[in-house]
Amino acid sequence: MKKTLVVIAAAALGASAWAKLPAPTPEAQAKAAETAAKAAWQGKVDGFQLCNVQDRVVAKYRASAAAAGKTVPAAVATPPCTDPGPFVYTPPEAPKPIEAAGAHSPASTTGTPPVTTPQTQAEVASAASAPASTVAPASAASAAK
Repeated sequence: MKKTLVVIAAAALGASAWAKLPAPTPEAQAKAAETAAKAAWQGKVDGFQLCNVQDRVVAKYRASAAAAGKTVPAAVATPPCTDPGPFVYTPPEAPKPIEAAGAHSPASTTGTPPVTTPQTQAEVASAASAPASTVAPASAASAAK
């Protein structure tokens, strides 16, 4: 009996763990992006500090080995430590609304309706200028209609 209750309770908790969470708000997305940027910057700072400490350890080792009369091998050329500077976060630019994005057609192309049949724009233009009785169908599909 107890095993059955434990199995049922585990199944209920497992099902709730797979529940779908709501989409994050734009504020939460912005905060997450800033946190990710700060974590990346902190990684660069940690690398810079580690580089400086390694340089000091090597310098101290070389000095103590030279003082003890040991031969010191030639130094390996490594890139210099680069300071990442202070943390500066510039949030990404918000997307423009569709009206301001320039996604609309220019005024010159809005005078004719879009072509929904398998005709080309040239055929539509020639059909508009030619008399209706002399226009031949553009394809077998349009002739069957």
